[in-house]
Amino acid sequence: MLEAAAATPTTIAGWERRVRRAAAALGWPAAPVVAAIHPAGASLALSAPPDQLFTATEVNEWALAATLAEQAPARRDELIAMLAAEQPDESEPPVLGESGAFERLRRRAAREANPKLRALSDAAAARGLTWFTDDDELTLGAGRGSRSWPLAELPAPGQVDWSTLHGIPIALVTGTNGKTTVVRLIAACARAAGRATGWCCTDGVFVDGEALASGDYSGPAGARRVLRDPRVECAALETARGGILRRGLAVPRAEVAVVTSIAADHFGEYGVHDLAGLAEVKLAVARALPGDGLLVVNADDATLSKAAPAAGKPLGWFARDAGQRMLATHRAAGGAACAVADGRLVLTHHGADHDLGAVAAMPLAAGGHSAFNIANLSAAALAAAGLGIPPAAIAAVFARFGADPTDNPGRLMRYELGGLNLVVDFAHNPAALAGLVDFALKLRGRGRLAILLGQAGNREDADLQKLATVAAAARPDLVVLKELSGYLRGRGTGEVCAILRRTLLRAGVAESAIADAPDEISAVRQALVWARPGDALLLAVHTREGRAAALDLIEGLHSRGWIAGRPLPA
Repeated sequence: MLEAAAATPTTIAGWERRVRRAAAALGWPAAPVVAAIHPAGASLALSAPPDQLFTATEVNEWALAATLAEQAPARRDELIAMLAAEQPDESEPPVLGESGAFERLRRRAAREANPKLRALSDAAAARGLTWFTDDDELTLGAGRGSRSWPLAELPAPGQVDWSTLHGIPIALVTGTNGKTTVVRLIAACARAAGRATGWCCTDGVFVDGEALASGDYSGPAGARRVLRDPRVECAALETARGGILRRGLAVPRAEVAVVTSIAADHFGEYGVHDLAGLAEVKLAVARALPGDGLLVVNADDATLSKAAPAAGKPLGWFARDAGQRMLATHRAAGGAACAVADGRLVLTHHGADHDLGAVAAMPLAAGGHSAFNIANLSAAALAAAGLGIPPAAIAAVFARFGADPTDNPGRLMRYELGGLNLVVDFAHNPAALAGLVDFALKLRGRGRLAILLGQAGNREDADLQKLATVAAAARPDLVVLKELSGYLRGRGTGEVCAILRRTLLRAGVAESAIADAPDEISAVRQALVWARPGDALLLAVHTREGRAAALDLIEGLHSRGWIAGRPLPA
């Protein structure tokens, strides 16, 4: 990425021109080169053959360094040193001159070349067959219709039995909030319809309820793990912003793509600084859809409702209210839609209306009080229908999903403990916290409200301030600021909590109502020690370790018959 001070039109033009010349010198097919100028500087992306991706990064780095050296010759040695640090190859140090650079890049490309990979990917694309690769393997097809080979042992296209390979129905799910919940709902619907289902999300990789891996697998690595499993007949893949920007989409084709919402989060990373830019990133999932694929989008989201039609894909709109103007117009024209009408969730698909049940009776909707989960249910209904899952199976899942907190771990997990109302959730940005606070206030009644507040360090100060402002607007009786020591991401210890504290104080929260905790489980314990019967505790827990410890504590207290106001066991 180019720094803001150097991101002039002249520099961008030189950078782009050199990238195109290098690509031509390497014999790569003509492909788009896209430069984007943003508040932090500029970025440039280029396309390259699948067996030339490392070489492509060196092309990009050289083109920028050579452009800067032309503009400021005094920086030449500094720029060469920077290239050497990025491209450590003691046998062949980098050069800036075009002729020497092209010769070096040709040798680099020859070492990386894998003609069989290109031939197989071309053959798969010609057949409309899903394929994907990583540093070790190439996979043709997906799930039950897939086969993988080590990159060093690839067959020729003529040696592949193409008749045994095929794709499977795939849903890509992205957005700022609700991704994991929607993925879990889609997976539950597919399983209810009798399909062996794989899914990946921020909690791990799963096939028919079996956990294959634990951790954040919301990027291409998780998708590949799901799609390489020979048991899988249907897949729901969480597709986070970071993975899209760093690695692109994991697969070239999906039947359904969902964008749940767009809200301020992760601004300042990878050149994304506003909602419009974030929407553009998220809507990249639409590129995987064929002409009859379904793009499921939130009609209540102003940014998405404006941007989604430009994707040029068949749309499925969801909203809180069936009377929402754009959704109603779309539905009247025969388009796919899902929304609440007279207290019931109604799915419209292929011109037919399907009553999925009373929203108040759906456990995930929490008596109809959880607006964001009603949106998640609507999005999942459209996605499941787009995958060919019968409405009856969808309705059956919605009637029970969420009754057990483990159906959707870490998301709106509700407990009654010792006279308290507890909510454990992943809310990690202002929009998610606002929805959670709204729900917690409905639970509180006449009791007091406590909120756990914290954030990873890779957010702009303004985002941290918005988070604290949302918390302050609920007039909490206690805010416990929690340190996330494993997620400082460039900030110093205590820096995030200090920003949150200053914002809370400016918003009118009393100093005596703000406490500090060194980690998440300590924050949970502080809130429980403070609480008394009738209170509501909003436990925004962000780490898997913190969540596991919090749930163990809650279950242990429940088994002992603990009552709020009594001491906690050690």
